[in-house]
Amino acid sequence: MSELSKHLPAEQRRGVIIKTVLELAGKQNPKEITTAAIAKHMGLTQGALFRHFTNKDAILQAVMEWIAERLLSGIDKAIDAQSSPSCILEGMFMAHVDFITEHPGVPRMLFGELQRSEETAPKRIAQIVIRRYAERLNRVFEQGKACGEIDAKIDNEAAATLFIGTIQGLTMQSLIVGDVSHMRRNAQKVFAIYQRGIRSAI
Repeated sequence: MSELSKHLPAEQRRGVIIKTVLELAGKQNPKEITTAAIAKHMGLTQGALFRHFTNKDAILQAVMEWIAERLLSGIDKAIDAQSSPSCILEGMFMAHVDFITEHPGVPRMLFGELQRSEETAPKRIAQIVIRRYAERLNRVFEQGKACGEIDAKIDNEAAATLFIGTIQGLTMQSLIVGDVSHMRRNAQKVFAIYQRGIRSAI
């Protein structure tokens, strides 16, 4: 870290800490990321880190809030960019894939928090993200049914689960092969199969 970056305003420093955690999460199990590791990666002392966050859970909460804001913002932009429900779904799918490709630590953070047995603020945020994502999908499915693009018999909840689960499957495959770009290379082909499954036969 440069000398210039050691003298950032508080809000910018918090942002750098969040991005540092995501960077580390892209390389290792988030559970193993310590405040000492974060501080070392940034060239700071733990004391300097704790001037911005009271403890590790506060850092994780800020990271999850960052993920929630940016992922849902990207999804909303994809929704606003298209008028056809089918095109909206494809835009949402690709926006999500692009977000993960750009921030490979994100799925590790989400999976890690959702797997925690105890109730924590970061876990609640992860659950809220999934719920709000599904709500957006539900609205698009209803629009698609109304205009005849999506099969009216499709169960919206199941379709949303499969949509999100398909992206999660692509994510897991990319983690297995150790290449996050694997997602982007296969996303269009995988989405085409999903789309055929929900498309109206009319």
